[in-house]
Formats: sequence, C-alpha cells, structure tokens
Amino acid sequence: MIVVGAGPAGCTTAFHLAQAGHDVLLLEKAVFPRDKICGDGLTPRAVKELLALGVDVDGDGWVRTRGLRVHGPGYMFEQPWLSVAPFPDFGLVRTRHDFDHLLARTATAAGARLLQGTKVTSPLMEARTGRVAGVVAQRGGVTHTYRAPLVVAADGASSRLAVALGLQQRKDRPMGVAVRRYYQAPHRNEDHLELWVGLQARDQRGRTYQPYGYGWVFPVGDGSFNVGAGTFHINRTSKSDHRMLFDDLIARLPAAWHFDDAHATSPVRGAPLPAGLNRHPQYIPGMLLIGDAAGVINPLSGEGIDYAMESGRLTAETITSARSRHTAALREEVLLSYPDALRQAYGRYFTVGRLMIQALSHPRIMKLFTTHIMSRSALQPALVKLLGNLPDPHSKDALDRVITALTRAAPSAAPRASPGSR
Repeated sequence: MIVVGAGPAGCTTAFHLAQAGHDVLLLEKAVFPRDKICGDGLTPRAVKELLALGVDVDGDGWVRTRGLRVHGPGYMFEQPWLSVAPFPDFGLVRTRHDFDHLLARTATAAGARLLQGTKVTSPLMEARTGRVAGVVAQRGGVTHTYRAPLVVAADGASSRLAVALGLQQRKDRPMGVAVRRYYQAPHRNEDHLELWVGLQARDQRGRTYQPYGYGWVFPVGDGSFNVGAGTFHINRTSKSDHRMLFDDLIARLPAAWHFDDAHATSPVRGAPLPAGLNRHPQYIPGMLLIGDAAGVINPLSGEGIDYAMESGRLTAETITSARSRHTAALREEVLLSYPDALRQAYGRYFTVGRLMIQALSHPRIMKLFTTHIMSRSALQPALVKLLGNLPDPHSKDALDRVITALTRAAPSAAPRASPGSR
C-alpha cells in the first residue's frame, strides 16, 4: 500500500496497515522535523487514538490539559474534560514540529517504510481500467514511479492527488481559516486550553462584524504558547481579514502576559481548514481520501488531528477487510462502502455543525450565542460536549441524551456521489 503524506492521518493509517501485516510505503514531501500550521491542542478524542497507537503520553514533550477555559463578553468559565466513555478525561498539547515526527517513528516501528523528501506530483493511472495504480513522485531531483494495489491520499487540504482526479472541495460545506503565532511569555496557564469568543473581523468591504470562530491560547511547554484565531464560513463571497481577527485577540489578552512582538518566536502564519466532509467521493477506484484531503475536520471547533487519526484507523480497517476478500469484485465492494462508513461516523454531527454555522453567520444570532447562551452555567457542559463531539450515546445523563438526539435527527450528508465520478 502507498500512503501519501506523513501527517496524523497518514501515519495512523500506515501504523494500522503495517500492524495488520500489509506492506506499506509512506511518502512525505518534507524532511522531519518540519512545521505545520495548527493549534497543537489535542482533545480526549485524539488522546484515545494516541493510546491505541501505543504512544507514551506521559513522556517528555507533552503538556496535559484538564479542560477548557472560555472567555466571553463579560464572563469566563472553566469546564473540565468530562468523563465520557470511551474517551480519557484529559487532553494534551504538543507542537506539530515534533508531533508528526513522533507519529512517523511510531508507524515505521510498526513496519511501515518511510521515504522523506519525496514530493508526489500525480496519480499513476492504469490505462485499461482507469484505476489508480500508484503515484509519480520527485525525490532528489529524480522522477520515481511507485506502484501499489491501493493509494491513500493523506496529502492535506490542497490534496494534489484529489485535484488531479477532479475531486474539488464543495462550496456548500464549511471552510475555515486559522492563523497562529508562537510566543515565549510569562503566562502561567499550563493546564487548560483557553478560548476567546466574540472576536471581530473585517470583510473586504471594510465592514466590521463578528464571525463564527474563536481565538485560543494553548500552552506548549517551557513557557511557550500557541496563540491563534480562526473562523468558519459557508459560501462566503467576501473574505475575512484574519490578521485583524488575530490582532483583536491579542488586544483582549492581559498586557502582563506579554503576547507581543518582543516575545514572539515565529511569524503569524495561516492555513485553510476544510471541514464537514467537503470533498466527495472519498473513494474512487484505487484511491481513498482521508484527513484534511477529505475534509474530515470538525466544523464547530476546527479540530482536525483527532478526526485525521480516526479516519486513518477507519481507512486501514476498510483496506484490511477488503484485502481479505477472495475476489476482485468482493474487494471492490468493501472499498466502495468507505464513503458510507465516513458518513456514518461523522455525517450527522457535521450536518449539525453546518447548520449551526449557517445560523451563527447572522450577526444578531452570533451575538446572542456568545453574550447570553455561552454565559449560562447550566448550558456550559453541554456546549463543551457539543463543540468537542464528546457525548456519551449510552449515558442516561440529560445533556448526553439531548446532544445524541440532536445529532441522530440530522441527515448524515448530501446525496451520494458516484464512486467513479471525476
């Protein structure tokens, strides 16, 4: 098998495929360690996947978090990570600079072969059937052809492989943008993910408005912090000024925290956040899309690492199941079920997220949400569970039952696209 991209999605896929006895080639265009634009925060969903990989989350380099600290207009509240089966009751923070490298080492320890500095330029097509049969890549200035029975596209939001096959991002799905900067500062928080809601941005016409999104301050250890802001929108024709959004966040932070240019250790950098399964279909003959390439990002929170790792595990399980079948037709039948498996896992929750973003795109509703709804202590645990997608569907707790009922009532996704469509 060929896995393109050694981020959380690709490394998790490679690990589980190798564990199942498959021959796995993991291709990464960069050379580790390398940076990625990210908030670096890991919720209990992501921690669960790390534990499944056998990663030692008690070792050096990890910052453990006890919950969220949310700041809004005139209020602040702390909400611990709730004990929700089957997730642990803690989160983690670790910079992507070495987090991805750790996952790559975990995959290779399981038996995957990693080639760094290998830029995949196009899919290799089988002329007779039109099936993806491998990839073409540049490595050390030389063009290489790599063949495999299946290719996993874990090559990020822009996904060169998906675009080459005509799989474009859907405009009716949430799209986010996030910007972040690192600081070395004397802020003492080391055990909470801090969020700021009600930030203001400016559109291309110069109008100030309150978009759906939030700012964050996440501790990454040794007195360093990842500080950033992000928004989500659907079919927005004018783009937000995300640097203004970031500056609005910085202006709201206490001056004593010293999140200023003098204490910055990186430039302000941004990245897109394709969410809500915004690229369809996730399987075409010979290739599966996962992680950011498939738009497997939470449209309410912007979380991507946990869903990347979960989709990687799901992808490996699908491939292993398919390869165990005795005929090509039966193998293909299993692979064709992969988009349905993703929709079953995330479709209803992502639909709830899309509907909430559409509602909160109206300034009055957004102001009501950040000013009045989030300030009510009785609703805060439910909001954390909803934003983090952490309800327990088997719990008798009223909050869990309401959230579970809400997501079950939502449709799973838009009508299915043809698996062979371009």
